[in-house]
Parts: sequence; structure tokens; C-alpha cells
Amino acid sequence: MSAVVTDTHALLWYLSNSSKLSRDASNALENAEQNGYPIYVPAISLIELRYLVEKGLDIEERDFRLVIEKLNSPQSALTFAPLSQGTAEDLYQIPRSIVPDMPDRLIAATAYNLDLPLISIDISIRNLKNVTVIW
Repeated sequence: MSAVVTDTHALLWYLSNSSKLSRDASNALENAEQNGYPIYVPAISLIELRYLVEKGLDIEERDFRLVIEKLNSPQSALTFAPLSQGTAEDLYQIPRSIVPDMPDRLIAATAYNLDLPLISIDISIRNLKNVTVIW
């Protein structure tokens, strides 16, 4: 296996051992962690988490804090993936006609730019031909 990129909900489900995470997604994340590969968390995912906490949806402050704690822990496989110039330049590779939501496009563009599989339940992202999506 290799390093992977995770979207926002898959990340939360992985950290909480949720049954919402598919077996393939769980295996990919566990394999990356067990073999010393990074699990990349796109910058936009942190922003999206903060937004969802403020909106009062199904994400709570403790969820946001857990992600931050794991990102700051040297023992954690979670690795922050900044919004880079390369990701911005590659955004055109993620057609708005397929993935209309900007945060989702940036998550997919991060995976594209890093040339890594993306863990995502999102149907529109899974319809992309140029990003390997594990679900």
C-alpha cells in the first residue's frame, strides 16, 4: 500500500472507528498507518471542519480538536497537506461539471497533485477518471 489522501468525513469516521467507513477505505487508512506512510489531510478539510462546527451540524468542537491533536502528534500518520500552488494549478483537472463543490474539488486536486489515492464516499468525486478513489 502507499500514502493516501482522505476527505473530511472519511477522516472523522476513521478516527472514531465508525461503521460508516467502508472496509476498503478502512483497510487503506490502516495499511498506510501501519506501514509508516502518511495519511494526508488537505488544508481545506480543516477549514471545512471548522465551518461545520460553527454551523452546528453533525460535527462538534471535540471532532475538530481531535484532528488537530492527531496532526500535531509525531506518532500519528496524519499529515497536513497545505493548499499549494501545484494544487491550485491542478484544480482544472477536477471538472466543476463532475465535482461542483469547491471544497471537494480542492480535496480531489490535492490527491491529484500528490498522485495518491483519495479516500472518499462522495459520489461525484468517485466519478472522476483521473483520481484513484478508494471506497
